[in-house]
Formats: sequence, structure tokens, C-alpha cells
Amino acid sequence: MSKKIAIIDYSLGNLFSVQQAFSQLGAETQITNSIEEIKSADGIVLPGVGAFGAAMDFLQVNKIDLAIKDTVQKGIPFFGICLGMQLLFEESEEFGSTKGLGMIKGKIKKFRSTDPSMKLHVPQVGWNTIQQPKNNNWQNSPLKELSNGSYMYFVHSYYAMPEHENDILCSTNYGGIEYCSAVQHNNIFATQFHPEKSGDKGLSIYKNWLTKI
Repeated sequence: MSKKIAIIDYSLGNLFSVQQAFSQLGAETQITNSIEEIKSADGIVLPGVGAFGAAMDFLQVNKIDLAIKDTVQKGIPFFGICLGMQLLFEESEEFGSTKGLGMIKGKIKKFRSTDPSMKLHVPQVGWNTIQQPKNNNWQNSPLKELSNGSYMYFVHSYYAMPEHENDILCSTNYGGIEYCSAVQHNNIFATQFHPEKSGDKGLSIYKNWLTKI
């Protein structure tokens, strides 16, 4: 019996490119915002590109936030991508302060240059490297086939600051700012970068995540 993978549709993000990445690996997915389908899934994917506040409004109005929390608490594997990673945190400073799902302790901050003499282009768009922290081994994560310094594709103006270092799976440097570019917390895995836009290395992340389902 094939596993049910729900790609959550909240009207933000490149859902079909994520679905296509899974299709290349022979995995069946369903793009949905149905609470019943989310709760009955064997794996949940939350992609997204856009505004944090608009995303949280949609999730809360449609009670998808509760469905996500319920399934994750039951141990169902969760995969967040870009905005889907940021929404996991307690709050974002985008347009003031907006509460997130609160599933990972920490905040979402906007890129600001730490050097007045250097112009920082925001959003960050393009390829950048990911680095492995000393206290976190990729062998037990979907990044296990990657090497330190692998290039991934990014599109974002905000970045995550987890409260606990053990949640940081990899980091990236942009304009002198060292930030968390992927997290792993129990059955939660999420990336700030887009694996579906990162070639074969990105596809390996999808493949390794599927083995957890």
C-alpha cells in the first residue's frame, strides 16, 4: 500500500514544483487544504513563498494550524520548505510581530546589514552554501548525502533564529550574517532553501526524507 503524502495548499508557494520533485522519486502526493486529508496523511509537506502574516491567517482561519500540530504530535514526519520552515517558529518580525505555529522555539528576523559600508541585497536570491554545525551530525537527517559546503538555492528576506542550538541542522552566511538554514526537531525537518530548485543534491533530500515515512 502506497504512503499518503499531503502537500498543504494555503495559496502561497510553488506547490507543483515540490510535487514534481516527489514524482521524480515515484512518490504519490496530494495537494490539499483538507483537514481530514492532512490528519490521515503518512507525511506532511508545508512549502511556501510569501508573507508570514497572510500564511498564518489562512492556516488559522481554516484550522489547518491545529491539524498540523495534531499530526506532528502523533509522530507523523513533517517537511517544511522556505516560508514553511519559518512558520514553525514562535513569531516573526515581518510587518511588526506575528505569532507563528510555535512548534520550534525561536524567532524570524529580517536581513539587515551589520556593516554600514556594505549594501546587503534583500531578498537573498540564488545559490549559497550550507555548513554543518559541530554539534549536529547529518547522518541521521535527510542531508546525509550532502557534503559540508554544498550549494542550495535560496529565495528569502527573513531568516530563523532558533532558541536551541540542537535544532540547527545547518547554517548559511549571507552578507556577514550567519543564520540557520535548516532545522531538525524530533519528526520535524525543514529547510530555508528550496531542495526542489537545487538539482540532484536537492532531490537527494526528498529521497532521504521519504525513507522516514
